Amino acid sequence: MLNQATLDKLHALRLTGMAEAYQKQLEEPEARSLNFEQRFGMLVDSHWTWRENLALARRLKKSKLSSEPCVEDINYRYPRQMDPATVRGLTNSQWVAQHLNVLFTGPTGIGKTWLGQALAQKACRDGYTVLYRSAAKLFRDLAQARADGSLGRLLESIARTDVLLVDDFAMAALSDGERRSFLEVCDDRYGRRSTVLTSQLPVESWHAQIGDPTIADSILDRLVHNAYRIEMDGESIRKKKKEVAAEPTGGRS
Repeated sequence: MLNQATLDKLHALRLTGMAEAYQKQLEEPEARSLNFEQRFGMLVDSHWTWRENLALARRLKKSKLSSEPCVEDINYRYPRQMDPATVRGLTNSQWVAQHLNVLFTGPTGIGKTWLGQALAQKACRDGYTVLYRSAAKLFRDLAQARADGSLGRLLESIARTDVLLVDDFAMAALSDGERRSFLEVCDDRYGRRSTVLTSQLPVESWHAQIGDPTIADSILDRLVHNAYRIEMDGESIRKKKKEVAAEPTGGRS
């Protein structure tokens, strides 16, 4: 009865991780051979891990990232002309701590989005908040917020996010409203947060796609000079995977 009362109180205090560890200790005879300090330390460690896992799950859900990409699965052998040492250096999330940006450019199917999401997912695991949006969806969100009067709240939310991952940037020419809103986003984040962009166009083409020369200069100044530029080229990975999947079994040497 005393044990159950302790469990009930732990749950009432929302110490779920500690309650689960305590229940496990009660069910494992070998735990009785440990002294008080050891058993208590195990309870605290278990609750700490439970809280960290819960916080990670919340960050990942809020990030809108896909569940698949992670840095441990990066294929450095695939020929896409990126510098493996640079990409490996980004997997420790120090670029986030230093408020640096990462720009992935290259042809469709080369893995820009996957790599961007893998770095962002690692940042989530390292305790940082992330938001993943395609450029088209981000601009729609900003336009809707401007129309309904919630733009200030949305900009504030984006500004507080440690890593903003914008996919397929500059695929189409930006409208006046889009470039002005994006300048606000970049201005809020400059030197304070990190931004990841993926684009099929080289960075040198972004100025023309943004449009207004003065705004384009301001946006690129905030994005490019403090950024890692990962410029890739090669055959589409998606196309290669489809070709491999289409090969008849037994027909490969």
